[in-house]
Amino acid sequence: MGNHWWAVMWLGLLSLRGAATASPDSEASAPQAPPRSWSSLARMEIAPLAFFPGSGGGEAEGFVQLEPTLVLDGGPEFGLNLGAPVRLRLWGDVTGFVRKEDWDSLSDFGQVVRGLKLGSNNAPVGVWFGALESYSLLSSHLVRHYSNRSNPDYHPAGGFLTGTLGPLYTQAFASDVLGARLVGAEVALDLEHVLFGQPREPGRYTLALSAVHDWGRAGGFAPPVTLAHLDGTAVVLVRPGFETYLLAGWGGRPGTGGAWGAVAGAGADVLTPTLDLRLRLEVRRQHGGFRQGYFGPDHELARFKAAGPEGVPLAAALFPDGYSAYGEAEMGWDAVRYGGLSRHLKLSLGAEAFSWGRFDVDGRVAVQLFARSLEVALKGLGVGMGQPGARYLGAAEARWRFLDGKLYAMGTGGTLLFPSPEVTLRPGAFASVGLGVDDAR
Repeated sequence: MGNHWWAVMWLGLLSLRGAATASPDSEASAPQAPPRSWSSLARMEIAPLAFFPGSGGGEAEGFVQLEPTLVLDGGPEFGLNLGAPVRLRLWGDVTGFVRKEDWDSLSDFGQVVRGLKLGSNNAPVGVWFGALESYSLLSSHLVRHYSNRSNPDYHPAGGFLTGTLGPLYTQAFASDVLGARLVGAEVALDLEHVLFGQPREPGRYTLALSAVHDWGRAGGFAPPVTLAHLDGTAVVLVRPGFETYLLAGWGGRPGTGGAWGAVAGAGADVLTPTLDLRLRLEVRRQHGGFRQGYFGPDHELARFKAAGPEGVPLAAALFPDGYSAYGEAEMGWDAVRYGGLSRHLKLSLGAEAFSWGRFDVDGRVAVQLFARSLEVALKGLGVGMGQPGARYLGAAEARWRFLDGKLYAMGTGGTLLFPSPEVTLRPGAFASVGLGVDDAR
């Protein structure tokens, strides 16, 4: 689960830029100091935390949660974010002073590394480790908006590696670097580079192959599954700060006859000094149990029990043949000064409607208001809507900074699903209110 379920590394480095202490007027008018090679942030939070049982029964549990954090920013080539919540029991099932589900496997110790960045987008090789929140593998036709922390009792550190070699661009990832779980890679070939030499703008015309395998071992046992996908992309319109592209692809499940899918669509990217906007619209065909976005935001729960009336793991669930329309929007907007109100906004939304009556949607938004002294984040997920056995999850978090930004109050709450040994999902909810203090240098 984790209280920082949006991008922890992103928020930590945001604090290093002075978001907690600088006013919009001072940021706009004060002379800019030369950039420092190293910055740091030390933080401590303390909050009562309660887990409440849902309709499945059980006993409420209460904890005091202590959460230390240390962030080191070494510039574009290095960043480190360390910290993990320690939950000390106040009441409930007395099985230990510290909540055992948080530390009962090797994978759980990966949660100490929230973010480790080596290299940058401009380097031939880059590596990142930490929590995967809304992760998509390049074309995103196999892995889309995936989170490795959807299971509240499983806290792995994931990682991905990017590399460029001539006309090849590669991204490989693992959802759990300490356990046998989700692994995959996508290799994209720059066709213009191959045919005509190194282009002025790489990546205009690409052919990509991706494959993903779920071992199903760490974080609870589930049936293994493998998917592969072939994609072609062509950029058709380029303007300063704007481009549009067309895409098409085909995928399947190796070793499973008749399981295939096709996709065609278009997208647009807008990039300005204050706005980063990405839009995509696709038409998809699914057949024999294959579907695009198979490893999605619900996967860490669906691998035990998929949404729907069957009550079986996702690998064994029946997925009707048919068509779907998928739309996606991602937006980041930042303004140093806007009518006296400084605001930072991050938004992600994806929705898919199927020809046989099912509808899936997932989204998250994080916004900073009032000279960045108030932070509010929301996320929601609906899977299988319009069909029996639909699944809904949601959470919210707010932080309010005062005393020159050094101290802040926070509150968070939402719904959860806990996998059980009987391969079922036990509903529950959580709520927490507390205080935090940090110091950025």
